[in-house]
Amino acid sequence: MKTILVVDDEPDIRQSVKIILEKKGYKVITAVNGDDCLNILHEVTPDLILLDIMMPGIPVKEVLEQIDDIKIAFLSVVRASEAEKQDMLIQDNVVDYIQKPFDVNDLIQRIEVILNE
Repeated sequence: MKTILVVDDEPDIRQSVKIILEKKGYKVITAVNGDDCLNILHEVTPDLILLDIMMPGIPVKEVLEQIDDIKIAFLSVVRASEAEKQDMLIQDNVVDYIQKPFDVNDLIQRIEVILNE
């Protein structure tokens, strides 16, 4: 069973994504911000991290600097140009940029592609 860590400061997003992914057979752990994410990573190594770009607390850039061996897909409500997306995806383990609000089927399909790479 693949494990996904969902990091988002919005409770509705965390819960919705958790329910969607658990129904697809994934083990889902949630974190409320970057600090919480890093603390969880001391105990668990997920197969994928879904990471909100805009959260209070430790900047996402600092979170990324401490994670180098786990695949990460950004979740964002912020519209980004293709150039900005490519700039954000420059780190080797950052593998996708998912725009919120997302289509449930698209989210699942993209996660399946990531986890099967």
